Amino acid sequence: MIHWDFAVNFFIALFALLDPVGNVPVFVASTAGASGRERAQIAFVISLFVMGFLTLFYFSGLGLLAFFGISLPAFRIAGGVILFVLGLKMLGDDFTAGFADAAASTGDSRAYVRRRVEQMIVPFAMPLLIGPGAISTVIIYASQAREYGLPGAALGVGAIAAVSAATLLSFLASPIVGRLLGKIGLSIIVRVLGLILCAMAVQFLLAGIADSTHGLIRPEAAAPYAK
Repeated sequence: MIHWDFAVNFFIALFALLDPVGNVPVFVASTAGASGRERAQIAFVISLFVMGFLTLFYFSGLGLLAFFGISLPAFRIAGGVILFVLGLKMLGDDFTAGFADAAASTGDSRAYVRRRVEQMIVPFAMPLLIGPGAISTVIIYASQAREYGLPGAALGVGAIAAVSAATLLSFLASPIVGRLLGKIGLSIIVRVLGLILCAMAVQFLLAGIADSTHGLIRPEAAAPYAK
């Protein structure tokens, strides 16, 4: 018997953690100055990376982190530091301008897409999209899928593919969001998101420190909305 509720719950959890719709303004800012075709190519590559990386962790679990001697709390803290740096950049005046200037300085579409993807893998694709929460969720659901055997593994990969497809569709709709917001609206949204990212980064740090220590961080501070 195939448990479809497992796949549905897995999809909902991953979609909420990756939040591709909420990250559309950041994607718009990161691809400022790109043509529609270039933006679509970047969205496609980012979505492929999301699917490949999550699938890797789905099957490797904590083994990959253990191979490098990295604990999940350490990964959470590192992700928090990277997100905090990104948040500070988004609060600055030159975040969107930097991408626009880089886009305008080249006439080679392939070179632009390749360079922009290389710059967006970290910190946009990871840890902004694929953060410690998404990775730990994938590992948890992978352990649950073992009960269902091969069908469970297939459903898990299907849920990851569905989230990646939803991410692609969200980013393909980014030109509409860009036109609705305009340059001033986009600048305001990016700064607000930068402040939120800084707060998320601090929360990652608190959770990572709480997981790796005893009594240093209060439980309600590390997980304020946990039941």
